[in-house]
Amino acid sequence: MNSTQGGDPFATHLLQWFDVSGRHDLPWQHPRTPYRVWLSEIMLQQTQVRVVVPYFERFVAALPDVGTLAAAPLDDVLALWSGLGYYARARNLHAAAQLCAQRHGGELPRDFDALLALPGIGRSTAGAILSQAWGERVPILDGNVKRVLCRMHGVEGWPGLPAIEKRLWAIAEAHVHGVPADRMADYTQAQMDFGATLCTRHDPACMLCALQHDCVALREGRVEELPTPKPGKPLPERHALALLLHDAQGRVLLQRRPPTGIWAALWSLPEHTDHDQARAWYSGHIGDGYDSAEALDPIAHGFTHYRLTLQPLEWRGAALGASVRDDDGLRWVARDELRSLGIPAPIRSLLERRLP
Repeated sequence: MNSTQGGDPFATHLLQWFDVSGRHDLPWQHPRTPYRVWLSEIMLQQTQVRVVVPYFERFVAALPDVGTLAAAPLDDVLALWSGLGYYARARNLHAAAQLCAQRHGGELPRDFDALLALPGIGRSTAGAILSQAWGERVPILDGNVKRVLCRMHGVEGWPGLPAIEKRLWAIAEAHVHGVPADRMADYTQAQMDFGATLCTRHDPACMLCALQHDCVALREGRVEELPTPKPGKPLPERHALALLLHDAQGRVLLQRRPPTGIWAALWSLPEHTDHDQARAWYSGHIGDGYDSAEALDPIAHGFTHYRLTLQPLEWRGAALGASVRDDDGLRWVARDELRSLGIPAPIRSLLERRLP
């Protein structure tokens, strides 16, 4: 039986809880390799476990290690990621694998600074990789851990502020020194599980909590107040037109997104901010007939910093395919080819409804 006796009551009680109620059958735990831990940590950023599991299993089946990921075309990586959102994670994952191939013999480095130098790996992700893959005594501080520590220690102030985050890192560092040497992987997983399943953002199960006797927020009746929420402001609204063109063979025209920005490097519909821009693009690529479009139901999609409303305009015509040739930026795609491309989720849903 693994030891749970350490010098820190928080770590001890958390590990005791984990042994009974934690998650022990996640696919990245069996086997728990550095690559699988890294991939799972990147996928789990801002995404729930239940959503990640099928994506993780499909990804590692296709790209089982750092070398295969580094060698894969970016389009293949984005296709495997398609639907998970926050696509910069996939692009950074691919770039980091290529750097590992160049600098670290095709493996993730077992060094904090070297991990931190890789695209997409921050301080908490580096700690999660080192502690879970190699049992290193390194703290983490993701959103779940911030919430637990804010409540446990009565920390006021929005955790995104540098001063508050610095304090939370100091607390996390102090706790990690009380973890038994052979339990670091479990302790890291326990923190994430505890915040995700018990000490949740809304309606936490305080009466079932193994840490309730030491929790400042519970003792002071401030569980719902902590952590202090981010000062709110309404998200700005953006609007755009999405051009859905079909050729005589039932294919649809897709355009490669720019290499930076929202949905970077994915394949999507040609998009323009207003009818003047859209009409000019249509005239230049297709010719006459812009006003014959059918307006479909608008698509609303939320990003971190704004809300986007897309108005799809649809054309079907035998002459369209003859007007536009495939190149690096434009491509005619049949329905059965969609799965091989990285396509934003709302655009993929639209295509699946409109393609024969």
